[in-house]
Amino acid sequence: MTNHLAEETSPYLLQHADNPVDWYPWGKEALDTALALDKPILLSIGYSACHWCHVMAHESFEDAAVAAAMNEHFINIKVDREERPDIDQIYQSAHYTLNHRSGGWPLTMFLTPGQHPFFGGTYFPKEARYGMPGFLELLPKVSELYHTRKADIDKQNAVLLKLLAQSLPAPDAQNSTLSRQPIDRAWEQLNRQFDEIHGGFGEAPKFLHPAELQFCLRRYVVNNDTRALHVLTHTLEKMALGGLYDQLGGGFCRYSTDGIWQIPHFEKMLYDNALMLPLYAEAWLVTGNPLFKQVVEETADWVMREMQSGTMAEGGYFSSLDADSEHEEGKFYVWNREEVSALLTPEEYRVVAAFYGLDRAPNFEGRHWHLEVAESVASVAAHNQISQETVRQLIGSARKKLLIAREQRIRPGRDEKILTSWNALMIKGMARAGQIFEREEWIHSAMQAMDFIHSRLWQNGRLLATFKDGKAHLNAYLDDHAFLLDSLLTLLQVRFRQSDLDFAITLADILLTRFEDKASGGFFFTSHDHETLIHRPKSGHDGAIPAGNGIAATALQRLGHLLSEQRYSETAERTLNVFSGAWSLHASSHCSLLIALEECLEPPKIVVLQGDSAELQTWLKALLPCSLDKIMIALPRELSGLPDTLMVRSAPDEKISVQVCEGRRCLPEIHSLHELLQICKLHGRMAPLNHS
Repeated sequence: MTNHLAEETSPYLLQHADNPVDWYPWGKEALDTALALDKPILLSIGYSACHWCHVMAHESFEDAAVAAAMNEHFINIKVDREERPDIDQIYQSAHYTLNHRSGGWPLTMFLTPGQHPFFGGTYFPKEARYGMPGFLELLPKVSELYHTRKADIDKQNAVLLKLLAQSLPAPDAQNSTLSRQPIDRAWEQLNRQFDEIHGGFGEAPKFLHPAELQFCLRRYVVNNDTRALHVLTHTLEKMALGGLYDQLGGGFCRYSTDGIWQIPHFEKMLYDNALMLPLYAEAWLVTGNPLFKQVVEETADWVMREMQSGTMAEGGYFSSLDADSEHEEGKFYVWNREEVSALLTPEEYRVVAAFYGLDRAPNFEGRHWHLEVAESVASVAAHNQISQETVRQLIGSARKKLLIAREQRIRPGRDEKILTSWNALMIKGMARAGQIFEREEWIHSAMQAMDFIHSRLWQNGRLLATFKDGKAHLNAYLDDHAFLLDSLLTLLQVRFRQSDLDFAITLADILLTRFEDKASGGFFFTSHDHETLIHRPKSGHDGAIPAGNGIAATALQRLGHLLSEQRYSETAERTLNVFSGAWSLHASSHCSLLIALEECLEPPKIVVLQGDSAELQTWLKALLPCSLDKIMIALPRELSGLPDTLMVRSAPDEKISVQVCEGRRCLPEIHSLHELLQICKLHGRMAPLNHS
């Protein structure tokens, strides 16, 4: 027997297609059935890589008694939060309003047939434990509540809808002029939240906070703030040396369950690694730290090896790897001493045991070891009275053997749907890393994924959100459009293609016509012609991924400067104005918007180079450090049909011609690399280019 999920493309929904629960996907059939039968809706939101989603599924959704109660009392709707972030945002906000605490996944919400939530939580055990009510006991009580307390539920819903409406941003009337004040306040807040010992912000559980770290990098690049550079590099080092990072296969897990980056929640998400790639690459460009280069190389290799589709989908990136394998979280990744010792030579084991902490007490569930760098190469070398180079060689050979052995294990599940927004983030990450490290295969990977999106997820003038098994569907959201526009601007700076510029202009126009709040400013998460839901979010705060409004404002401003298109810049400024009230209260949670604010107050330099293709690459390599705070476009002379704002007059003797502009002010054309470096240099604070 299968339920109504059998025809879905989401791997998460298909995991539940054989449940005895009569699941529906979110849609007209389920909602109409709830109205016709006057049954409340049990809405369950999760995602494929979610550990506790699997736990609740095994305990309750696969249980005949629980399924019978669910089917008797409710219309049951299962939602993949990655496919429907619009629904997830609404009901996560409702959960917070009803329960006065943050939600998470699985999210379990009970709705009226009109989609209004009246009760909910996250994970519920089948039988009461952990201080939580048992799901089987709870179900009939919630059903009775709906049928006997409808008047009270209606009153509660009215209050809830009012609170959700009030959550939409409004300009700060007292501080109507845009200024640097919130930028300075955000840095002060982040500095206070910084963990001096272990890096990162706040206490356990610890997330990666890529938007905040990018903001710290910018503080150094723009202001030469060495304290901000320390916050960034100390955090990146601690994360890379801990168990949050896959020490054998590359890539980061979603978050650390502790405050020292030791034991992660083991799922690997595409978006986390997409955001870490350019951050580590740019941190290497500033510092020359070989650890940062290693992380970029290993993570990019992991992406291409395990997360990029082949001929099946011509290059899109998959969404995630599960935390679990064989119904156990982390089983794929953890080790015991005997297993490691049997795989390695005695010399390798002595070094690896000290380096990865196998000579210490187990760090995972009291009986296994999850690999982390527990001792430095220098310390291991001194203790064993061998050279550091010998230690590195032994670690390298041991890692290869352990990775080969690990590959023979039963692998975690992989969610192979291709999401436009997350692909856009990875396209930017791979392209930027490839540019910095001169790795053509990474740049090609990014371009291949962009071409896949353009050919398969762009249909009849509309961007779609997800692709799986040959089918693209669901209206794309703000994040899809904003992140894709941002990634196109990155690709244009790495390898200029006219098709990418045309696509960028199209996406920018769609943001203005289909997503912008013309009355108040800013962008709604859903388009104007999207399905009508009980609330239409317009958020500016950063979470695990940057805020769509922040990325949209930054990308539109940059495209506006590049093309001298004032309407893009004006739209971005209206967006900044509407969020000025929100960031006045919580500046550090709006770092993406604050980067856009900084570029609004002081536009970045636009550097357009045109000339011989081979010589252009020489110039771009020399100018690479300047790319941290400038937009640089290199145009081969043979290109034609470009916008007037991108055309540079021909140089004498076929040399390189360069136009440097800031806002509406442009310098006379430049034909000397030395002269251009003097204009673009970052005041001598950049590390040498020939990093080892």
